[in-house]
Amino acid sequence: MEQDKVVTTNPEEYIESQPEERREALAKLRQTIVQNLPAGFAEIIQYGGIGYVVPHDIYAAGYHCNPKEPLPFAGLANRKHYVAVYHLGVYADQNLLEWFVQAYAALNIGRLDMGKSCIRFNNIKKIPYRLIGQLFAKLTVREYVQLYEGTKPKK
Repeated sequence: MEQDKVVTTNPEEYIESQPEERREALAKLRQTIVQNLPAGFAEIIQYGGIGYVVPHDIYAAGYHCNPKEPLPFAGLANRKHYVAVYHLGVYADQNLLEWFVQAYAALNIGRLDMGKSCIRFNNIKKIPYRLIGQLFAKLTVREYVQLYEGTKPKK
């Protein structure tokens, strides 16, 4: 059964629209991300969840798939079976990915469930908030834009 899609306009509204048992974890993840997010990134509603982007006033070209959209950096969303943190830095930077995988393993909290940029938390009681904060603090806006420029498809 698909979860009803609720259109929200801000992060607080998004979190309040989610199932009660996930709200606290989502709010704490959001707080962790915002507290560790380097200056210049902006928090918006994007792709049906909370997005963290490089605004057009910093990177005027926007996202290559749709230049009208700001450049996506990360996201936070509730999914049917898990809470997801998306981080495009781990997708684009092999060293950052390796650091994250090793740091997660060192916590000894279970198997990492991860796609290319999606970190899935099936058990919200085992979310490593401190590690997520460290991950978000690792890339400045400038470093992320340089990484993006070096990896985006060439025209």
